[in-house]
Amino acid sequence: MIPDYGREFAGKRVLITGAAGVIGRWTAEAFHAQGAELLLSDARAEPLAELGEALGAHTAVADLSRADGVAALIAALDERWRTADILINNAGVYPRTPLATTDRAAVERILDVNVIAPYQLAQHVIGTMTRAGVRGCVVNLTSGAAKRPTRTGGVYAASKAALEMLTRSLALEAGEAGIRVVAVGPGFAPGSEVSELPADHVAKMRAGIPLGRTSGPHDAPAAILWLCSGAASFVTGTTLDVDGGRTAGDFAPAARQDGSAT
Repeated sequence: MIPDYGREFAGKRVLITGAAGVIGRWTAEAFHAQGAELLLSDARAEPLAELGEALGAHTAVADLSRADGVAALIAALDERWRTADILINNAGVYPRTPLATTDRAAVERILDVNVIAPYQLAQHVIGTMTRAGVRGCVVNLTSGAAKRPTRTGGVYAASKAALEMLTRSLALEAGEAGIRVVAVGPGFAPGSEVSELPADHVAKMRAGIPLGRTSGPHDAPAAILWLCSGAASFVTGTTLDVDGGRTAGDFAPAARQDGSAT
């Protein structure tokens, strides 16, 4: 369950990218329930419009794999609020990238969405926060793949590892202005882009979760809201993995522990 933060988030300006995805939608709903004002962005116009209507939120269609898409989102933010109190860099792509068949264009798209766009958005928002005297928070959505890459997900894993390091570096720069930069590594969520991987791949991911379940609608948003709240005012430059223990180590289910399986 997500705690009631009272009026802490009421009227706070929250920009969420990748809002039409599972984690993005859950996060938008959580901030909406706390009274925040939302600017939601996604490359998919129809589901974004539906979510915006359901939550009474502002929306901006933007393809963050393109420089003009990032620029359009920044322009929408400037037109709406000039700055934000909270930036949630949630947009990401997870294509498989087998070594033998992946071309440069595929690599560039992953890096554009997963690293360059979050950097540019954070750069702009931290700058406007600083000038406005807003002691805000930037949350980057990363992944357990940054620590435990999969066999054909090398570029994705590298992009998320880069985002975790970027989180730490930006925290060092933004801290002087009282702005915090953190990351959340959500666990496997049914209905997410990860669910589109081959069934055997998904089954292995599920089997590697020590707590024995996949991520639910309150798990990642609860962590994000806490990190953005005053309760976490001394937390910056770190990643909070909310993944049921998947990144804690090599989890061996009981069938493997007793030697009956390998």
